[in-house]
Amino acid sequence: MGVDISDLVSPQPVDLKNFKGTMMGIDAFNTIYQFLSNIREFDGSPLRDKNGNITSHLSGLFYRNINIIELGIIPVYVFDGKPHPLKEKTIKERIALKEKAEKEYLESLALGDIEKARSYASRTSRLTQDMVNESMELLLAMGIPVITAPSEGEAEASYLCKKGKVAYVVSQDYDSLLFGAPKLLRNITISGKRRVGRSGRTIDINPEMIILENVLKENGITHEQLVDIGILIGTDFNDGIKGIGPKKAIQLIKKYGSIPKIPGITIENYDELRNIFLNPVVKDIASIDLPPFNEEKIIEILVNRHDFSFERVQSAISRIKNAKKAGVQRSIDSFF
Repeated sequence: MGVDISDLVSPQPVDLKNFKGTMMGIDAFNTIYQFLSNIREFDGSPLRDKNGNITSHLSGLFYRNINIIELGIIPVYVFDGKPHPLKEKTIKERIALKEKAEKEYLESLALGDIEKARSYASRTSRLTQDMVNESMELLLAMGIPVITAPSEGEAEASYLCKKGKVAYVVSQDYDSLLFGAPKLLRNITISGKRRVGRSGRTIDINPEMIILENVLKENGITHEQLVDIGILIGTDFNDGIKGIGPKKAIQLIKKYGSIPKIPGITIENYDELRNIFLNPVVKDIASIDLPPFNEEKIIEILVNRHDFSFERVQSAISRIKNAKKAGVQRSIDSFF
């Protein structure tokens, strides 16, 4: 879910064709959940193999990353490690919401209301450890680097961006800005047309960039104050203050400077919350090496285990090979 500071940012539209040779740190969990939510059958159910195993995430990781690779972009997937104790409440709340959505989804299907069922279906996505492990396995077989963060994946990706190991952080959430990511890219893996609600209307989802320095300058705040604004609104680690949204939060912070100076407002675990974003648990990466491309492993995972079409997978593999021949690998090497 992440912190909602959308009212405080001014995204810049970008053309991915201009990012050849660029290494991007992708928030893995955030992206995989997007695939699980969006890649579904007509009735809202996720893609499955003949044994009932969900494969929506594998389809998204495979086919949509090929589009990225063909553009000469180097994706680096950063996975979450151990969640911070303050995130436990959020995790439990999300589980409860998924269980509620699953019940409403099944009830809607039973009533034959496919449109309503689809609206609930996207809220039921679950990511198991087996799915995480297999996602990593597939990415590595595709020659895509995988990093496991000690804690929050967005924190690690933001740290790598600050250190110049990757040029951008890719996530749908804005938390990366609170973690200090200099440049955030959104809609990279889900660009295209998106259906809105039950109306049948579609909207265009295009890649966009948000630069932290610009956000701070445009709003007349510091990074520390942006973190305080996030805490007031509510993050994955705290509920925030009821009745305070982005506009009210920035008014209070600009008037008083910081949360402790705001009359009548007390935030539990305030120092610890600020520390999560300003001094996150991360690890140094000496270098990000590209794993070897493994065609046989890709076929074993997708075709043999999960019943993907051999012809379609083979055709997609050819696209990766052609991209490498066309100079994608050289552009990757030039990044270093």
